[in-house]
Amino acid sequence: MDVKAVLSAHPAWLAHLESVDGPDLVLPADPTTELLRLTVPHEDVGPVVAARPEPGGGQWWLAERCVRSLVSAMGSLDGPPFFPPLPELGPYFYAYVFLGALPHTLAYHRELGIAPQVSQATLADVGRSMAVHRKRYGRGGLHAPYWLMLHARGVLYALGRLQFNRDTLGGSVGEAVRASGAPAGPGSPSLGVHVPDFLGPLSPAACDASFALARQFFPRHFPGERVRVMTCGSWLLDDQLRAYLPADSNILAFQRRFRLLERFDDGDVLGFVYGEHDPDALPRRTRLERAIADHLASGGTWYGRVGWLPF
Repeated sequence: MDVKAVLSAHPAWLAHLESVDGPDLVLPADPTTELLRLTVPHEDVGPVVAARPEPGGGQWWLAERCVRSLVSAMGSLDGPPFFPPLPELGPYFYAYVFLGALPHTLAYHRELGIAPQVSQATLADVGRSMAVHRKRYGRGGLHAPYWLMLHARGVLYALGRLQFNRDTLGGSVGEAVRASGAPAGPGSPSLGVHVPDFLGPLSPAACDASFALARQFFPRHFPGERVRVMTCGSWLLDDQLRAYLPADSNILAFQRRFRLLERFDDGDVLGFVYGEHDPDALPRRTRLERAIADHLASGGTWYGRVGWLPF
């Protein structure tokens, strides 16, 4: 396959890749151990190993430049261009990009004094993204490779049940925070809060522990970033859920932590909750599934919502 022909659909990204310098790509001859370290699901390990790019080939060239792109922005909030979807290269191409970036990410973690268990929990999202891909589409692959760029560049960290990424407040959210009297505004350092799939209940105790870890972790490892605010943008914050879920539900307890701001589109609620399902025949196996399906059946619309809370 002519990789440059595939990349002709992404001229700005190709120009970036051709201009960036950095380390040569190094991949293990047998990547199985490292794939398991990244929690790649067992049913995906064989297909990923079979998809290993050949040295000197077009996919090797591209993977090497993707790794260089990540390394060039290691630790920086100003990231390189997002990785685009490249289905022509197969479902597992980007797995080798993150495998190639792994030594550089771990070296950056060590420089910051980040505990190995935090590194392991953070980078486990590579395998989790494969599980999410199978849940959503019913086949193997790596879901949202652009998202994993945050992990590989040392911007996002898993701390218990939740994930937190280093960020700055955007315009409208920053203005709302400033209007509240908080000591932050547009451009101020912040943390984004994320709720990964396949990591157990979103219990208040588990969330308390994660927020406590974040309040220790970021001042220790990033002392130059005076974070005052954490934000979250998610379908989990849609206050319409209050009409369907009991007051003691984990989701509503999570909502109540945040001061809710603007709505946005549906936040891909169907993908997160159901994965691959006919929108006209959604299952109602759990209280949440019944809430989502019943609201849509009655003509309602789900939204994502932005919220913030003090650091």
